[in-house]
Amino acid sequence: MAEKTIMLVCAAGMSTSLLVSKMQKAAESDGIDTEIFATAAADADAKLEEKHPDVLMLGPQVRYLEGQFKDKLSIPVEVINMQDYGMMNGEKVLQEAVKLIG
Repeated sequence: MAEKTIMLVCAAGMSTSLLVSKMQKAAESDGIDTEIFATAAADADAKLEEKHPDVLMLGPQVRYLEGQFKDKLSIPVEVINMQDYGMMNGEKVLQEAVKLIG
């Protein structure tokens, strides 16, 4: 079982899957033991119960969900930086997630 679990949420779960693979490559090269996965906003609640992530990162296109997730979760919830998301900068998004976990 991974030491840290990072969940990414976007509108359909498609665009973040590329970001997940880049984050996993960055985690491997940094020696970080983590499970990173993406899901669609519609499936987020089911995935939260199933996987119990340590941090929830939202794609910029679903930033409107930030408040409702923060209200019901006791884990860090953060919107992914739009520039990092657009550039698919897995390293920076990974570092932000790890920083949030603490």
